[in-house]
Amino acid sequence: MAEKAENYDSSEIRVLEGLEPVRLRPGMYIGSTGYDGLHHLIKEIADNSIDEAIAGFANRIEITILKDGGVRVDDNGRGIPVDIHPKTKKSTLETVLTVLHAGGKFGDGGYKVSSGLHGVGSSVVNALSTHMVAEVYRDDKTHHIEFDVGKPTMELKVTSGAPREHGTSITFYPDPNIFKETTTFDYNWVASYARHQAYLTKGILIIVKDERTGASESFYFEGGIKSYVKRLNQGKELLSDDIFYVEKQVQEAGIEIALQYNDTYAEIMKPFANNVLTPDGGMHVIGFRTGLNRVINDYARKNGLLKEKEDNLTGDDIKEGLTAVILVKLPDPQFEGQTKNKLGNPEVRGYVDKVMTEYFGYYLEENPAIAKKIVGKATLAARARKAARAARDNVIRKGAFEGLNLPSKLADCSSRNAEDCELFIVEGNSAAGSAKEGRDSKIQAILPLRGKVLNTERARLDKMLANAELVSLIKGLGVGIGDQFNIDGLRYHKIVFMTDADVDGSHISTLLLTFFFRYMPEVIKAGHVYLAKPPLFGLIKGTGNSRKIDYIYDEEALERTLTEKIEERKKQGVKVNPEDERFKQAGYTAQQRFKGLGEMDASQLWETTMKPENRVLIRVNIEDAEKADAIFSKLMGDQAELRKNFIQSRAASVDLDDLDF
Repeated sequence: MAEKAENYDSSEIRVLEGLEPVRLRPGMYIGSTGYDGLHHLIKEIADNSIDEAIAGFANRIEITILKDGGVRVDDNGRGIPVDIHPKTKKSTLETVLTVLHAGGKFGDGGYKVSSGLHGVGSSVVNALSTHMVAEVYRDDKTHHIEFDVGKPTMELKVTSGAPREHGTSITFYPDPNIFKETTTFDYNWVASYARHQAYLTKGILIIVKDERTGASESFYFEGGIKSYVKRLNQGKELLSDDIFYVEKQVQEAGIEIALQYNDTYAEIMKPFANNVLTPDGGMHVIGFRTGLNRVINDYARKNGLLKEKEDNLTGDDIKEGLTAVILVKLPDPQFEGQTKNKLGNPEVRGYVDKVMTEYFGYYLEENPAIAKKIVGKATLAARARKAARAARDNVIRKGAFEGLNLPSKLADCSSRNAEDCELFIVEGNSAAGSAKEGRDSKIQAILPLRGKVLNTERARLDKMLANAELVSLIKGLGVGIGDQFNIDGLRYHKIVFMTDADVDGSHISTLLLTFFFRYMPEVIKAGHVYLAKPPLFGLIKGTGNSRKIDYIYDEEALERTLTEKIEERKKQGVKVNPEDERFKQAGYTAQQRFKGLGEMDASQLWETTMKPENRVLIRVNIEDAEKADAIFSKLMGDQAELRKNFIQSRAASVDLDDLDF
């Protein structure tokens, strides 16, 4: 039993000074101390440079990943002020980098529009870095200061001469005591961030360099978010090549919207506030949807495209095939939390609604051919929605853990603790038979598939629910589908695609990935989807009861194993006949290649692919949703030429271990 504190007084109260709170609770400021939090450091510094560009004072930003593990962000903005701050009596540069809530975004004289809180971001990065170097170029002078763990190690040093007329350069090194998972920066993340910011800030040049590899890219888009929509729709059949675009000022807010429809059944929505992605939406998205839905329904009624007795098109009907980018710029954005996932300014809803209602209304009136295609697509979606309703009601499983309406082909596990349970989706009856016999029936369930499932990239929900294999999968998972999806009902926290290690097996895995990405992306994002990696080879030694098999998972590993065994035998003095087959030189009696899971008996399948201690599972992640969307569109869409080019350009270098999208 813990001792009670008899004297509870002021001595028990700890007062955190300076940047101590940041180091004590870093997750409160950057979301996490893993991969995402590490890269959020770059965003905090680079966003300050972006704000200079938004304000019209910078047109060039350079982000460099250094060989020694640091990152340098360099811009040609005005340069952080360096004069003595009246409150702290220190240079403003030092104040900005060491004091929370000190920056150019709190008063009326700094920025009219910004992506965050300048002082919070910079000082937080400083607090979470082992070392930071800041240089400001103003008035033909270089102002230099350095910090260790958020504390200055020198006085501000001023020297004559500067590499350019004005600007700021910040270099920082993340603290491994804070970022214990990794301190290695991902070039692809940095390039993706830079590309997005260049789309959102017309006329800015952003250069990304990686000194570790020599990689370098430059991003500049004169078309801004119109260029962004064009990229998002790359590889898709368009209803029209024309992109709707509007940019208007409503009171103190800047509203910029670009949209275009394609022939797919998914929506791509990218909402931003002051260049910050708000993945959970907010008031700007509500205003956009309200205006869009009103304009399309009004146009359809006015032009006789909806019959008098027909219901209005719903938001779900109208968003099918929509690609939209919304960018609002506000003097005082109200974000939810420091990671800014949602915009809360209530007035923005009305601003965006007004702009959409007026200018998208003009657009449809002036482009009747495009308008009819948009309304026609939404009308088809409405019919499909109604057709799917009855089918969906039949497949949404009620009382999942009681086993009601489970598919007959599912060999379920006995445990009802979803965290322990695993669902193996198996190709073919032969492999399914071995899996059922060899599994741990307490925690492992088996769902066999017959042939290849429907390609859901080219199918609406109503068609998908007519597919017996997918219906069985939906029933078994227990999460529902469409607007009734609820991840809390997931019956298995590991969903494993166990297919043959051949072209057909890869195709089936891709079809399943397409289904999950398009209809249940939350299941992937939560880390529940895996690919099993069965062995390709068995190296057999001995016979009868002394028979032993070494399982090998790919050809590279086979070559490496045989070479090591041969060299080992030579060192032991064993005479190796170079004319023998390689497996015999290595001391094995036979070599087996598994053409499919069905060739393995129950014990082999358990030992190699299902037993937790031995198996190799590859978790599927969505690291870049835009990249994943583009890949699925190319691989599973209607444009055969794009698919052919994509496969041919990557066939020689593809690696199953790199299936992070």
